[in-house]
Amino acid sequence: MTTLALVSATILLGIATKAAGAGLACDANWPLCDGGVLNLFPATFPSFFEWIHRVVAGIAGLFILGSAIVAWRTDTDRAVAIALTIGLVLTPVQVALGAGTVILYEIPILNLHFWTAIAIFCSFGIGAILVWEHRIPTKAVPQALGLATVLVPLQALLSPLVISSYTQVLQTALYAVTLVFIGSLLLVAIVGRRRFDGWLSTVLTATPILGLLVAYFGRESVMGFDPVVVLAYTVITILAVLVYGWLGLRTRSIGAAN
Repeated sequence: MTTLALVSATILLGIATKAAGAGLACDANWPLCDGGVLNLFPATFPSFFEWIHRVVAGIAGLFILGSAIVAWRTDTDRAVAIALTIGLVLTPVQVALGAGTVILYEIPILNLHFWTAIAIFCSFGIGAILVWEHRIPTKAVPQALGLATVLVPLQALLSPLVISSYTQVLQTALYAVTLVFIGSLLLVAIVGRRRFDGWLSTVLTATPILGLLVAYFGRESVMGFDPVVVLAYTVITILAVLVYGWLGLRTRSIGAAN
């Protein structure tokens, strides 16, 4: 859980750094910055901001490594160990992409950097939920679906598609909502697949796919403001609200009956 929190903090600090225009504050230097050893004397506040992001990312990397090692060296469920190992394998890739965002600063690299971070978040989110699954009550499934139903339109409301004056705080808040949204759907998929039977179990397991599509089209719609992409985002957002809302009601009624 601590590792998941650090991964989340790294992602949100990265978003805040980019939103503040501090991504290149270290004069395209990596892994060093512009403030000497350990950047103890940063030239500007933006370079300090960028360096803090790197420090938290480095700490998160150590926790990622430690979590994976502990998972394999103890009697942890094999599925948990595999999930954490995937996150571990992706971490050096993410480090290289992070260097690319500073040295090259190209849109494809920025996008890969973001989605690799989301993949690492998902791997540790899955691991954490699997560890705590036996303590999570069945009613948490409809509750998580209800949360997802609310967060889908909230993401749109916090985006530049709706807000004309887009600030650093709003952008960070948008992606914080996105992380909670994805995490809630991971819980639905993992817990729901075992607590419900038949076609409902299958549908619940697939809910994160629709959620990732919402996140993808939401990000793409604000990156280039392509009318076709915005239309696709609008359609998939409405679909997600309907699907998650209906599944929430369905799982709640079945859970109450049982």
